[in-house]
Amino acid sequence: MKAIKKLFGGLHLTWPKLILFAVIAGVYTGLINQVPFLYNTSFRDIAIFFDRWVLFGILIIMNAKSNLDAALKCFVFFLISQPLVYLVEVPFLGWQIMGFYRNWILWTILTFPMGFVGYFMKKDKWWGLAILTPMLALVAIHYHLYLNQTVFSFPRHLYSALFCGVTMLLYALCIFSEKRVRIAGVVISALLLVGMTTWTILQPPVYSTEIIYSSKEADGVDFDDSYKAYFTDDSYGTLSIRYEEALDGYMVHADIRKAGNAEVVLEAPNGKAVHYQIAIEDGTYEIEKSK
Repeated sequence: MKAIKKLFGGLHLTWPKLILFAVIAGVYTGLINQVPFLYNTSFRDIAIFFDRWVLFGILIIMNAKSNLDAALKCFVFFLISQPLVYLVEVPFLGWQIMGFYRNWILWTILTFPMGFVGYFMKKDKWWGLAILTPMLALVAIHYHLYLNQTVFSFPRHLYSALFCGVTMLLYALCIFSEKRVRIAGVVISALLLVGMTTWTILQPPVYSTEIIYSSKEADGVDFDDSYKAYFTDDSYGTLSIRYEEALDGYMVHADIRKAGNAEVVLEAPNGKAVHYQIAIEDGTYEIEKSK
């Protein structure tokens, strides 16, 4: 614990070290985002979500020497690291990828006042906890997003969910020394984690989409609402047949509750059934008629 707490105020963070840190973070993020087999895993989340960058910002603030030092170092860190993420991706995705950097420009500007105000957390007072609490809430939202993805497609993003939970508790324990403030911070973090976990349990993630459309073509199936549609394993979710007025036709609507390979049955009133194999991922699917 002492080694971990040293990260939150015991480092000699010089400007050269900060710049090197920013370069490594930016290059690493840009490269990890290009590894195909890491798509939809915790390793790629640093390129999409904020929780790791919140940690970087807090570490910079806690090792700064003054309000201005914290503000400048946070600003410079993000000013270097974020463009680098996209510049590293240019050889893979082309210059159009730089258009996404616009989403980070405002955040980069905001790191200056956030770093300036965040430095007051080092004063070990109740208002330091008030400054930290919005960051705890932001990380808690990320925890909920990751946990949803883990529940839907276990064990994907499990590491990211655990990372959020652990860092939320560590922030209160490592930033504050005053006992009552530390306890209050841990309680706030714990309540947020319990609340987000309960939310996920009571309202598990559902991927809603249309998977089969009625068709009179030779390789299609012409069906209406007299047909039945269902998963052979109902743990994957529920299916229903709906009429789509805009298309003037029927479709099979799916409310999917987990990823995996499943079988879908489209059954006519006379009992004749057509079987489909569906491969479900987080937010995508591929379906084909069984031979």
